[in-house]
Amino acid sequence: MAVRWDTIKVDGNDMRIYLGVPERPGPHPGIVIAQHGSGVDAQIQDAVHRLHREGYVVAAPELFHRQPARVEGSRVNLLKDVEIIADINATLAHVKSLPMKVAPLGIAGFCMGGRVVYLMACVNPEFRAAAVFYGGNIFKALGEGPSPFERSAGIQCPVIGFFGAEDANPSPDDVKKIDAELARLGKWHEFHTYSNAGHAFQNFVSPERYRERAARASWTEMLAFFTEYLKRGTPA
Repeated sequence: MAVRWDTIKVDGNDMRIYLGVPERPGPHPGIVIAQHGSGVDAQIQDAVHRLHREGYVVAAPELFHRQPARVEGSRVNLLKDVEIIADINATLAHVKSLPMKVAPLGIAGFCMGGRVVYLMACVNPEFRAAAVFYGGNIFKALGEGPSPFERSAGIQCPVIGFFGAEDANPSPDDVKKIDAELARLGKWHEFHTYSNAGHAFQNFVSPERYRERAARASWTEMLAFFTEYLKRGTPA
């Protein structure tokens, strides 16, 4: 299985990308995976492996690359939206520079990565499908500028979302607010909420949070979603 670490430059900094590239000749659809707060850890690497086996070019950038080795408190709070956008766009450019055609392109992410997915769906029309797993803080801007929620009018691709009924960030009320705004704007979206599941129900590294039924069901829905909009190229 052709999975490796690549390193690229973003704003003069080294950024590593965990990259899966199918061995057979392209073209292949591509998916960017946005990490959660624990980084590109076992769960994120597993997501790369699983989607790679489905025939996608998959890239998971390390979004904390600008930060020092030791940080007090949350690394997530040190991120800035303008830098996140630069990092994901640089990852996209790296994927497109591979010696095969990679298109169309989708994005998926977990926790803070779900927020990244929503943000990028708003600002980069190259993405043709976006999968948000329990993205928290969508109403909050990191650094200057509008929040992802305030950018919702910019979304130009289908968005699928997966949430836990017992989550606090995003809470069920948060999900309803996002749903209502996307409906008001006429944006194609489909949200799934799972009972007996809270935040990070996909994270098998955290047994107290992992919920097998919700994890399996949401992953299957995501695969079908990406098959429809990336492999088959169904218009939204």
